[in-house]
Amino acid sequence: MSKIPVINIEGKAVETVELDPAVFDGVVNDSLMHQAIVMYLANQRKGLACSKTKGEVSGGGKKPWRQKGTGRARVGSNRSPLWRGGGVTFGPRPHSFDRKLPKRMKSLAFKSALNAKFRDKELIILDKLNPSSAKTKEFAAVLKGMDLEKTKVVFVIDSFNNNLKLSHRNLKEVKMETSANLNPYTLLNCKKAVFTKDALAKIQERVKKCL
Repeated sequence: MSKIPVINIEGKAVETVELDPAVFDGVVNDSLMHQAIVMYLANQRKGLACSKTKGEVSGGGKKPWRQKGTGRARVGSNRSPLWRGGGVTFGPRPHSFDRKLPKRMKSLAFKSALNAKFRDKELIILDKLNPSSAKTKEFAAVLKGMDLEKTKVVFVIDSFNNNLKLSHRNLKEVKMETSANLNPYTLLNCKKAVFTKDALAKIQERVKKCL
């Protein structure tokens, strides 16, 4: 069974915690992680791009010239896609980019992301994170104590409170997520992942339910 040190906000080890072998088994499935990340990014897209067809642009009600006798090509509308100011042929239309993965595949991809972080020694366990104020200065001091200044980091917590919401939002390299909403993309899109002890326990339970 793997053990990992638990540190405080000053960066000092205070105890060790055992990782659940059912979750942290060392298996990293790159293909599953790729599919989960592609799905996540695709689901963020709105799909609102829209161009107008010849039937939607304004004008074009009158035939530009008579059908025969002018020597020019026959034309029915000056809003043809061939004309300046006309409609667009095969342009973008609003549609959904949503993708889905089976629940078990998503869970295994998440487990792989956790194992990848642990393998690369980018997983940090924090005993607790409860700033006494909403000041950015206080949270910046926490980063300094943990030697995480200028490091892209995600803090995974059990639940938000007002101080946690406000104290980190001006720090562009810091993202905060709850254990219930953490996903493979957020986990892998950072240099370090810091879990509180309570969040780690809930993450492990969340993964084991779907295995």
